[in-house]
Amino acid sequence: MLPGLGWPVELRVHPRARSLRLRLDEARGVLALTCPRRTSRRAALDWAAGQGGWVEAQLARIAPAEPFAAGTAIPFEGAEIMLHWEEALPRGPALTEGRLQCGGSAQSFSGRVERFLRREARDRLSKLTRQIAHDAGLSVRSVAVGDASSRWGSCSSSGAIRYNWRLVLAPLHLSRWVVAHEVAHLRHMNHGPAFKALEAELYGADPRPARAELRALGPRLKRVGRPL
Repeated sequence: MLPGLGWPVELRVHPRARSLRLRLDEARGVLALTCPRRTSRRAALDWAAGQGGWVEAQLARIAPAEPFAAGTAIPFEGAEIMLHWEEALPRGPALTEGRLQCGGSAQSFSGRVERFLRREARDRLSKLTRQIAHDAGLSVRSVAVGDASSRWGSCSSSGAIRYNWRLVLAPLHLSRWVVAHEVAHLRHMNHGPAFKALEAELYGADPRPARAELRALGPRLKRVGRPL
């Protein structure tokens, strides 16, 4: 913690950073401070401590968390659906007629909703990934989901792809772009011209508008399901 800053600072040295950079990581509740290799830790923290006005303005813009509560709406594949609970309903969540409903204990409602959404994300993104990879003549070793704070997807050199489960909340064309991006990494483990050409081919359009749209929508998606 630094005086005058509302959130803790997490300092990371990055070998390619050319200047100090402070970013508000809303999902993790920290101020991420990126520091060039040859900048002293003390100098970096002193600089961050002087950014109180900027931090205060950023915190003021943050909307409150949106926990999974009965009677509220959440996005699902870009459309708003209602969360509905009745004790007498089956415990397993079911998506029907624009609402996600389940029964059982009210105290475990939030957890059951999140587990359902994670399963849906894994199943839907796995299917889409394998379809796009097959069309491109590429092989995927595995597909998994998590809740990374800053990345929507990642691809390892072994062919394992991992997504943020919150993509299931986003419009389908945004999920398709992220899948196309990660599948393109199966062939090109970089962001060079050949990668960008394959990414656009697999997505079927210019990826730049989708990238900008997801960047704008991302903060809201990452608030969904967070406790107050």
